[in-house]
Amino acid sequence: MNEAAVKSLPARKDVPVGDTWNLASLCASDAEWEPALRAWEERIPEFASFAGTLGTSAERLAECLAHDLAFDREGDRLGTYAQLRASEDLASADAQRMVGRFQHVATRAGEAASFIRPEIMAIPHATLAAWMELPVLAPYRLLLERVVRTRSHTLSESEERLLAMQGTFAGTAGKVFRQLTDADLKFGSVTTGTGERIELSNATFTTLLHDPVPDVRRAAFHQYYAQYEAHANTLSATLSGSNERDVYSARVRKYPSAVEAALFADNVPLAVYDRLIAAVRASLPAVHRYYELRRRVLGLDEIHHYDCYVPLVPELEQRHTWDEAVAVILESLAPLGGDYGRRLEQGLRGRWCDRYPNAGKRSGAFSSGTYDSDPYILMNFQEDVIEHVFTLTHEAGHSMHTRYSAEAQPYHYSGYTIFVAEVASTFNEQLLTRLLIERARSAKERAAIISREIDSIRATIVRQTMFAEFERRSHASAEAGEPLTLERIRGLYRELLDAYFGPEFTIDPQLELECLRIPHFYNAFYVYKYATGLAAAITLAKQVGDREPGALDRYLGFLKGGSSKWPLDLLRDAGVDLERPEPVAIALGHFAELVDELATLL
Repeated sequence: MNEAAVKSLPARKDVPVGDTWNLASLCASDAEWEPALRAWEERIPEFASFAGTLGTSAERLAECLAHDLAFDREGDRLGTYAQLRASEDLASADAQRMVGRFQHVATRAGEAASFIRPEIMAIPHATLAAWMELPVLAPYRLLLERVVRTRSHTLSESEERLLAMQGTFAGTAGKVFRQLTDADLKFGSVTTGTGERIELSNATFTTLLHDPVPDVRRAAFHQYYAQYEAHANTLSATLSGSNERDVYSARVRKYPSAVEAALFADNVPLAVYDRLIAAVRASLPAVHRYYELRRRVLGLDEIHHYDCYVPLVPELEQRHTWDEAVAVILESLAPLGGDYGRRLEQGLRGRWCDRYPNAGKRSGAFSSGTYDSDPYILMNFQEDVIEHVFTLTHEAGHSMHTRYSAEAQPYHYSGYTIFVAEVASTFNEQLLTRLLIERARSAKERAAIISREIDSIRATIVRQTMFAEFERRSHASAEAGEPLTLERIRGLYRELLDAYFGPEFTIDPQLELECLRIPHFYNAFYVYKYATGLAAAITLAKQVGDREPGALDRYLGFLKGGSSKWPLDLLRDAGVDLERPEPVAIALGHFAELVDELATLL
């Protein structure tokens, strides 16, 4: 018998145009991009005319700020186009060249503009305070307040220039990680439980972990991690380099630690981060009960990590085409009103989205747009993975947040922070879950939905908090002078695996390498915002879904807020206070109740 043919991903050129995004709102073509970049580059010398003059008058300061923001706005357009083109096929030499060209020019621009913050800092406090009361600086008042807040962490002009010159290579560790894991690693192929042989990749790995046949899941897991084992020393070096960069940056700017440097930008107290970890740690017994329930329902002698994704009620797993996914998402978001739904439908059925996997395409999913463009969505959509429907509504939440903020705020206050972004995205997931629960017609169907919600909370609050604790510990190790060798990294991660999965869970040694494949670790102290975001979203979605008086207006106001207030203040206005313990405690209590109900249903 001939071996089954391997199902391979199509080359980018073979993907139907209708399944790809249309980047024309950013740039008409690659040919148009190059002269636009040159024109942008030619404007860099214009910054020199402002150097040494910002303290002369409020008018001169306002003129410089307007110039800098207009320059950044054009840079956002050009840089986003290059990044999106590169994400289509990471092996494309032309696209990678565009990214490199942009980064080179952006670094030069950063050098040229590096005088701005130090000069603002040099303006006497009383003088700047008086200027900020003048009409000419009124549009920039909050921006200036935030700049002045960083006074103790801003260096001299020459030092800031030196730091700006590092821009080209500061992200090298993350770039090497991406190129290695998305373009160079080859994982072979795996035969599914139905006999289909498919190419194993970052995009299909999760699909294979949903396979109901344990041997398929086990084979995919070990075959996948064999590649990470083979490149573990390289990947540990890139992760260590990224951590050391964070520690260096925090020290040079006089922050007590890397985590406090990261939290400073959002004005988030360290207590919010540590309270999250403590709350999740306290709730781990319910998490461990869930793993034991999963082991029992699946009929396993022991449970491994690769057994944590297969549906507990597989006969109710539904297949969704793209159009079917869009339809159910739009129905679930009806509580957000007709304007939200109509605009989102136009984008999802139109050309906002790059829909399906192709060879060399960046793995995962993301939303990326600018002040002047469509809010694009990259997907690697798989019709037989229900989680991808949730991923699409998640990214749609980001995209609609982008549009509402851009329309309601000036450019310099339109860019919302990641902290609030994760509320908008997981809010959409909560409304989708709510719709599916309302549709449940049997105990098994209800169990399937509850199981998915449990897994969502586990992945978004529990798992991301474990990642956040790893970031806290790995950076603390680097700060203490303890080298982040491969052995050290594995040891730190193993301690967390044992704690978060519990004593009855079987930890394969290969799972210690999971930390070497997580892209978010190259943007440190990001992942905790997934957890706090879902905790807030659970509360806000219930308020809007239950049509509480004023809840919809408050939430739409939040989407329109951009960065016009601090993230915690925007959320308080929306109806949830993350400086208090209740949101996280309520979410984790909800998780424990769901585990108990699922146990009775199954």
